[in-house]
Amino acid sequence: MSMQTAGEGHVAAGEAETARGTRGVPLSGMDPRMLTLRSAAERLRRDLRAYPATLADREIAERELAVLDGLLAAGVPDTAALGQSMLLIAAAAGSVSALAAGVHQLRQAVELFGVPHHTTARSRLTGR
Repeated sequence: MSMQTAGEGHVAAGEAETARGTRGVPLSGMDPRMLTLRSAAERLRRDLRAYPATLADREIAERELAVLDGLLAAGVPDTAALGQSMLLIAAAAGSVSALAAGVHQLRQAVELFGVPHHTTARSRLTGR
């Protein structure tokens, strides 16, 4: 089942509360991209907590999710910083099928800020 919140596409019913706002922050007046990114980061954080197996780079993924929290707290995040965090999170958790949906949702949220998927990885490899 999915619901639609203002400024967003469909979200799963369990994610609707996070999509409305985090820690009591109302939806009105917030940049919908930031709200979407916050919701995606929270979902991946929950998925990581629920993933019981050893994940070699779990700490990296958790650290970069904390970096995203800091970027969001400071206002509209810098696209270079978003791209860097997304790249590290994808490298740390992207190959785990149980986390793939959360990583994908986070990537889509990062793309709302103008950080395309195909150039994020390429820019890291080529320096452009």
